[in-house]
Amino acid sequence: MTERPNPGNPNPALSSSGMPDPELAKFGESRMPDETRMPDETGQPEDQSRWRVAVDEIISGSVAISVLSVVLALIAGAILIALTDSTVQATAGYLFAKPADMFGAVWQAISGAYSALFQGSVYNFRRDGFLNGIKPFTDTLTFATPLIMAALGIGLGFRVGLFNIGGRGQMLIAIAVAGWIGFALDLPAGVHLAAAVVGGMVGGALWAGLVGFLKAKTGAHEVITTIMLNFVALYLISFLLRTPGALQAPGSNNPKSPAMKDTVVFPLLFGEKYSVNLGLIFAIIAVVVVWWILERSSLGFKFRAVGLNPSAARVAGINVGAVFVYAMMISGALVGLAGVSQILGTVTTGFSSGIDAGIGFDAITVALLGRSKPWGIFWAGILFGAFKAGGFAMAAAEGIPIDIVLVVQSMIVLFIAAPPLVRAVFRLPSPGVPSKRAKVEASK
Repeated sequence: MTERPNPGNPNPALSSSGMPDPELAKFGESRMPDETRMPDETGQPEDQSRWRVAVDEIISGSVAISVLSVVLALIAGAILIALTDSTVQATAGYLFAKPADMFGAVWQAISGAYSALFQGSVYNFRRDGFLNGIKPFTDTLTFATPLIMAALGIGLGFRVGLFNIGGRGQMLIAIAVAGWIGFALDLPAGVHLAAAVVGGMVGGALWAGLVGFLKAKTGAHEVITTIMLNFVALYLISFLLRTPGALQAPGSNNPKSPAMKDTVVFPLLFGEKYSVNLGLIFAIIAVVVVWWILERSSLGFKFRAVGLNPSAARVAGINVGAVFVYAMMISGALVGLAGVSQILGTVTTGFSSGIDAGIGFDAITVALLGRSKPWGIFWAGILFGAFKAGGFAMAAAEGIPIDIVLVVQSMIVLFIAAPPLVRAVFRLPSPGVPSKRAKVEASK
C-alpha cells in the first residue's frame, strides 16, 4: 500500500514544540487514502475528512504565516478605509489634475484610522499622564479575557482533531448556571464566587461532553451536533428568560435576568478607574493549565496522539472514544469559563440571550491565529481584544464604520486558511522546500 505524507505534520516524530518526541513516533504513520480507511467500532470510516486535513495544515503552519496574515489583513483594511472615505472619493474626481490631493487624502484617512485604532486599544497620547494614557490597554485586556478562555477550549479541541464550533451554546449554558447561582443564592463572598465559577464551568463541560459522548458512541460528527446544540441552548435560555421563577427578573416583562449580587461579581484588579477584573487572572491560569495538560501530562499525550492519528492511537491501546469525551468536556469547561467571565466580570446587571456577543465564534479565529498553542492563543486574544477596543475608538474619532474591523478579522481568517497564498505574496518557500540560496550553496 502506497503511503501518503501527512500534510499537517511532515515529521510526526516531532512534538508540538519541534523537539524529537520518540513516544509520538509510532503515531506518525501516514493517513491512508480515503478508499482504504480502516473502519472504527461503529463500522464507519475514520473521520479523516477534508475539513480535518485543512485544520491540520492550518495548525501546523509557522508563526510567520500568522504574523503575515495579520499584515495582509491590515493592508486590505487600509484599502477599504481609503475607498470608503468621503474626502478620497471627492479628490478622486480630479485625480489627473491634482494627484497629490488624492494621495494626501488616502494617507490622511488610513493613518488617522489606524492611529485612532492604536490610541483606542494600546495608549492614548492625548491624555494627560501615563496612568490615563494606558487605560485603553486595560480595555483591550478586558475584551481579550473571555476570548482567550474560549479560544483555549476551541484550540484544545483542534489538537485532538475535534472541530468544536459550539462555543455559543456552551457559553450560554454556563452563563445561565453561573448567573442563576449569582442572583438566586445567598452565600458568603468567597464561597459564592467559587460556586458560580465552578457551576458555570460544569455547565459548559456537560453541554460539550454530550457532543463527545455522541461522537464516541454513535460516530455523530461534532460539527453537526455542536451547531444544533447552539440553537438548542439559545432557545432554551430565551425561554427561561421569559419564564417567571426561572431566569426572568421578578416583576419584569423583559427577557432579562436579575442583577448579580455583589458577593459574586469579579473584583477589579486596579481600582474603579480601569475595567480589568479577576477574569484576567483566571485566563492566565487557564493558559498555564492547558499548556501543562497538552505538553506535560499523560492525558495530553493521548490528546496529541489521537490528534495525529486516531487509528494508530487505537491500535496502541488508547481509548479514542474516551479521549473524545474528555477533550470535549475540558473544551466546554474552558468555553464555559469565558461565559462566567462575561456574566460576572462585564455584564453584572443581568443578562439576555445575546450576552455571548459572538465570542464563541470569534474564539475560533483566535484559536486558528494562535495555532492552537496556549501562549499563541493568549497573544492572539490580546490582538483581537485590541481590535474590539480600538474599533469603537476608530469609529468615534474618524467616523470609520465598525464593520471595517470585522472585515479585517475576517481577512485574517482567510489568509490563515490559505498559507500558500501568504507564501506566494511574500515569496516564502514552502515547508520542506529549500530556498534558492540554499540550493545555490548546496550546488557549490
